[in-house]
Amino acid sequence: MHFKLIIKKLNISTILIVLLFIVISSCQKDPEFKTPQTAEQQPLTVATKWFEQFYALTKACPGFTPPVAARAFGYAGVALYESVVPGIPTHQSLGTKLNGLPQMPKPILGQNYYWPACANAAMAHIARNLYANMPNAQLEGVNQLEKQMVETFSSFADIETLNRSKVFGQSVGEAIFAWSVIDGGHEGYNKNFPANYTAPTGPGKWVPTAPSFQRALQPYWGLNREFVSGIINRSQTLAPLTYSTSKTSPFYSQALEVYTVTSTLNKDQEIIAHFWSDDPGIGGTPPGHSINIASQILTKENASLALAAETYCKVSIAVADAFISCWKSKYEFNLLRPITYIREVIDPTWTPILTTPPFPEYSSGHSVQSSATAQVLSDLFGYRYSFIDRTHEMRNDIIGTPRTYASFYDYAEEAAISRLYGGIHFRDGIYFGLKQGRIIGEAVGALPFKR
Repeated sequence: MHFKLIIKKLNISTILIVLLFIVISSCQKDPEFKTPQTAEQQPLTVATKWFEQFYALTKACPGFTPPVAARAFGYAGVALYESVVPGIPTHQSLGTKLNGLPQMPKPILGQNYYWPACANAAMAHIARNLYANMPNAQLEGVNQLEKQMVETFSSFADIETLNRSKVFGQSVGEAIFAWSVIDGGHEGYNKNFPANYTAPTGPGKWVPTAPSFQRALQPYWGLNREFVSGIINRSQTLAPLTYSTSKTSPFYSQALEVYTVTSTLNKDQEIIAHFWSDDPGIGGTPPGHSINIASQILTKENASLALAAETYCKVSIAVADAFISCWKSKYEFNLLRPITYIREVIDPTWTPILTTPPFPEYSSGHSVQSSATAQVLSDLFGYRYSFIDRTHEMRNDIIGTPRTYASFYDYAEEAAISRLYGGIHFRDGIYFGLKQGRIIGEAVGALPFKR
């Protein structure tokens, strides 16, 4: 009898312990992720990592000449912005506000989204499609970056939020890519030198140049759809100087300047010429250099994901439209290169320190895209913003020592004049190219990003 009473007491005690455990457990909530609700509260890491990847892809993928690269950056920038703009309360989508861009996918109302995960999915989709010819090693790098980013997200958001964010980001990437395929430049990496183009002939007209004498590169690029409606026609420049071989003519004078300057280059001028050359496959192209500068500024500022998205979007649109506008000018005027004129009129043995690229001279692509970028970055960070450009510090084929600039226009003007030092542009192509780029940069700055 005493034994049964002890067992009964033990059972009651056990039941009370179990009940107490259940009560305590029920009071403990599942782990809660305090996920920031806006992209302004998120770091820029996912943005800079992906644009570093795009820069590397531009160097590694065959056929990514400057216009083709600028186009890829353009769509990548818009995709990044659209994937996070619902998380920027002060900003709005560019859907229907860019040329031909439809309404963009919208997140589900009342649901949480982790904006870095949205951006990651959009960037991965855009990378695989815009760089569809990437070698296997680069494809593996894209897949690995996407995976690494996902792994970092698990500490900041629950699985349902991450899955929802991935679906949304991918839908944005799909929408932007669908928009891109009908712009006239789709898979331009396979069409750099169309065989059906016949260059106009006559005095002062462009002809293929030494040493490779290649066909004209992307002669139809100026017909592509621009990002900012109407900007290509609004930014077209004045006609170049009237062609003449007379030694008293303005045209002869500007050719003589190229000949004289390149014959007496000092060491710094040589360094500048090579620093800004940014040859495809080696230096990541001129638009890639602009993207790299944007990345450095954003990192220096420890910017938010929101600011990074806006900056990359604006710079990317600027360089993309800069190359469409510039290429329209080039093939409108079809002006010969300095090497052709100087060898025919001044000195048949003259050779510039840079290889002349295979397209007409006027206007200068470096000048247009650098000025457009400088205008956009000045609007965002100030007109007296000093910075150090470290783009080429790891290269050993040129003197890539970081260079310091007092402002964004300081860098743009150096990038522009580098083409005269290199012997591949006349001064007018540089000067009017800078003006052309500024018009484009101002148009990008006027886009209604903010509500």
